[in-house]
Amino acid sequence: MQQRPEPGERINVVGTTGSGKTTFAKALGQRLGVPVIEIDALFWKPGWCGTPDDEFLPSVEAATRSERWILDGNYSRTRPITWPRADTVVWLDYSFPRVFVQLLRRTIRRARTQEPMWNGCVETWWKGFFSRDSILVWCLKTYWLRRRTYPHLMRSPEYGHLRFVRLRTPRQAKNWLDAIPPKSE
Repeated sequence: MQQRPEPGERINVVGTTGSGKTTFAKALGQRLGVPVIEIDALFWKPGWCGTPDDEFLPSVEAATRSERWILDGNYSRTRPITWPRADTVVWLDYSFPRVFVQLLRRTIRRARTQEPMWNGCVETWWKGFFSRDSILVWCLKTYWLRRRTYPHLMRSPEYGHLRFVRLRTPRQAKNWLDAIPPKSE
């Protein structure tokens, strides 16, 4: 019999670009009735201009001040703000082929549809496939780094207060979500 997960009230969903953090965080937020904060929405300004840290970090601090939240994202420079406040970190630790294929499909879809994201930013064919700032290149740069970093962080006494949930497949993630009782209406 599967034990019911106890996800907590302040949850940071982390994982490599393309792992499905936003989709998972929104599903978890709906299940728990907890607001979801997209860290990319706090960081990206129109035209893919990043927010300087002197603006960005206070906005992350303000967004995670409440009693209940789910934060979607893993900007390492925000960890000193978010992880001391969090009670749970959910790591979507999927295989590289899974993540890369999901990201490739998403990048193609977004470039084709020009669907607006944060603050009107849109992915273009150039940005997605030919730029040094390509999200696909970012995935290649960060996937293995996260695989090395998160296990170390999970063992760190500094984060001993956190409950870590490591989900290695989309099926595990779905089963974990499904085991959470929905919020009472």
